[in-house]
Amino acid sequence: MPAFIHSIATIVPPFVTSQQQIADFMVAHLNLNEERQHKLKVLYRASGIQQRYSVLEDFSQNLHSRNFFREKAFPSAKPRMELYQKHAIGLAMEAAGEALHIGDTLSGEITHLITVSCTGMYAPGLDIELVQRLGLPTETKRTSINFMGCYASFNALKVAANTVEADADAKVLIVCVELCSIHLQDKTDDDSLLSNAIFGDGAAALILKGIRKDICLELRKFHSDLALQWKHEMGWFIGDYGFEMKLSTKVPAVIEDGIEKLTGRLLENTNLGLEAIDYFAIHPGGKRILEVIEKQLGISKNQNMQAHEVLRQYGNMSSPTVLFVLKKIFDQLGASDHNKYILSFAFGPGLTLESALLKIHTHA
Repeated sequence: MPAFIHSIATIVPPFVTSQQQIADFMVAHLNLNEERQHKLKVLYRASGIQQRYSVLEDFSQNLHSRNFFREKAFPSAKPRMELYQKHAIGLAMEAAGEALHIGDTLSGEITHLITVSCTGMYAPGLDIELVQRLGLPTETKRTSINFMGCYASFNALKVAANTVEADADAKVLIVCVELCSIHLQDKTDDDSLLSNAIFGDGAAALILKGIRKDICLELRKFHSDLALQWKHEMGWFIGDYGFEMKLSTKVPAVIEDGIEKLTGRLLENTNLGLEAIDYFAIHPGGKRILEVIEKQLGISKNQNMQAHEVLRQYGNMSSPTVLFVLKKIFDQLGASDHNKYILSFAFGPGLTLESALLKIHTHA
């Protein structure tokens, strides 16, 4: 029995700041010489990002709102985790509640809950809090996918697909929530400047079932690969002052080198070629990543416009980001899209390359 996505909900926190304002904030808080300040401002302008969201008000122009990140006094890991525990559940609740509503599903019907996050952890964690606050059955089967980064939602979708395949009556709720902005670092190396320039906060939730509905997405196939020779180019580590991202400028080149092979392996034995793909849901890990994929697969920026829109409006929110892209596609589907296909990609530490093929159904 295949799994069908019945609903996708996306949520962002209340504080939105322009990319220019965040650049000004970073210049004010980092000890950069004039050359490095210029480099930082160019990096932010060239990012393809217009604005980002945060649970913090620190990045606004109001100096009195800067309570968490203080010049020469960035917080240690403990207060960052306390902030995560305080705010992550709210975003997760909003996303889950909206997904249940859109998916015409009662909380008491959920049989399986999958939570995804890499920007914080505690126990009892998000999964148990969601069971309690949403009123899910206490016997709900829970799976937590932690610390995998931007591709983690693909692993959640795989777990959901396997669950529904094994139990046709399963009703699965996936919730991804990330508070990337709480891990801002006051380091001035190139990797830190790059990661500080692109990440924001957000959450997404999905309902998956083993039955079709009027408009739904069928999970058809997954393929994953590792570029192990490049595993040191992207990493996510717990430091004394929060979580530290290593994001090398070489990552787009690695993806450029591997994307055709990844796509070919995914489409093997499907009787489908790239020309049969109607929509692309590509994780916008950065502007350059989107550009190299478009070049290698021979698709236009317009064909990939949903990814560019998400990058521009939200930045990279880690695990929920590709689901924001998928939702933009999902929300515009109509009767003429029946039996069309979506090709989706996400990337992360490892260096991990994930791909998925989804089929659109617009009538039961």
